[in-house]
Amino acid sequence: MVDFSTILAGFGDAFSLINLLFVICGVILGQFVGAVPGIGPIMAMAIAIPFTFALDPLVAISFLVGVNKGGLVGGAVPAVLMNTPGTPDAAATAMDGYPLAKKGKPLKATKMALFSSVTGDTFSDIVLITVSAPLAVLALRMGPIEIAALMIFAFSVLAGLIGNSLTKGIIAAALGLLVASVGTDPEHYTPRLIFGYWDLFDGLPLPSVAIGMLAISEILRRMSDAHGSVRSAIIMEDTGNPDDRRVTWAEYWSCRYTMLRGATIGTIFGALPGIGSTAAAFMSYAFTKARSKDPQSFGKGNLHGIAAAESANSAVVGSNLIPLLTLGIPGSVSAALIISAFMIHGMQPGPLLFENQGRLVYGLFGAMIMANFINLWIGQVGLRLWVKVVSAPESIIFSSAVLLCFVGVSMATNGLFGVAIMLIFAVIGYLMSSFGYPLVIFIIAFFLGPRFEKSIAQSLALTNGDLTQVLKSPVAVALLLLSVVSFVWFLARSREAEL
Repeated sequence: MVDFSTILAGFGDAFSLINLLFVICGVILGQFVGAVPGIGPIMAMAIAIPFTFALDPLVAISFLVGVNKGGLVGGAVPAVLMNTPGTPDAAATAMDGYPLAKKGKPLKATKMALFSSVTGDTFSDIVLITVSAPLAVLALRMGPIEIAALMIFAFSVLAGLIGNSLTKGIIAAALGLLVASVGTDPEHYTPRLIFGYWDLFDGLPLPSVAIGMLAISEILRRMSDAHGSVRSAIIMEDTGNPDDRRVTWAEYWSCRYTMLRGATIGTIFGALPGIGSTAAAFMSYAFTKARSKDPQSFGKGNLHGIAAAESANSAVVGSNLIPLLTLGIPGSVSAALIISAFMIHGMQPGPLLFENQGRLVYGLFGAMIMANFINLWIGQVGLRLWVKVVSAPESIIFSSAVLLCFVGVSMATNGLFGVAIMLIFAVIGYLMSSFGYPLVIFIIAFFLGPRFEKSIAQSLALTNGDLTQVLKSPVAVALLLLSVVSFVWFLARSREAEL
């Protein structure tokens, strides 16, 4: 156990003036890059890591954590205001945030996103501080068979996102899995579907596909609807009601169970390496919609939809550090960047980290809690600024967004090949949305596809193709049973809605 004096010393280091200033700078930078489609906090963290070498280890890592936390809040801003998610995680937020903004309540939508994000983030940080070791043990016990069963459970939840057409939803999921198979076979490492383009050897880059389908395709659709006229990027009606510009305590409190469910899902998904915040956001949204007494209101500006998505994707940030700090295993791209920052400063995350660097670890915990309050404070100021920005002509807003998407994707993929992929998927996304195929299902299937295929290959290798070996894993059996139950449940709810 870490000595109590070490814990107090760590929290004292976190609340020093220099650390506070760098956390503030990190949150501001994170919110900015998150709010700009095509950049995102991951890219900002990757660029910032070399510059943190000259900083104190706690200051450097706290700065990176601030960028990551601020980026998730910032990503919700263009998702709500323009239906153009700044990060893939915010795609679920746009499903109800954008319709609510179109009703003349952009501040209400963005504030609900902010409050839910901070709530989910704080919940996962508390879990990280108090029960990180037990959850890390649980994640360590999840072998390939259990991970494969978890992936099947995640795909079964897609039934809740299919929408009005079961056939189109299944086709979208199948296309997502097909596109995810581009690259190398995880078992034999042989190239597939690359057509001589060795840039595709590692698969299609996620930034290109996500930004192309979610951002560029929406910009293309909005520009095609303009018919040469000049108008604001989003038409917002002023209802004249002060309650439409704020989230009342009653509205926030009514979403408490939604945020608790989303934060729990995000915390669990974050503690399991490889799942990520995008899957957590969509699964939380699907569960909330399924349990709602009025599922028809989702997709039309329901605050519970915003709360479910934002509380889940933000909760992943804290719990991602559970396997990183206790096992030395990064659970996401952002965690992998943070672990590289640890190694730059001569520290090796793992079981001995709490014993050897206990003061630093608890200083990091203090910085994370501090970053949540800073996120809330800066977000309150920044949201008003971003709501005013969208009053500019959409020709300026969208052309700037397209330029930043080009620059951001080219930097993230190290060349123009990624930009070409982005444009191809922008056209695919435009066509799919025009014919009523859900982009949400395509994106989540593409996101989970490689991990699902890898876990299936590993499971088959471990069991020698004998599927009865799955019965020896109680966790896998439970997850498979939940998959059947959830699929039947969502399918029944979908048919009830159609009737």
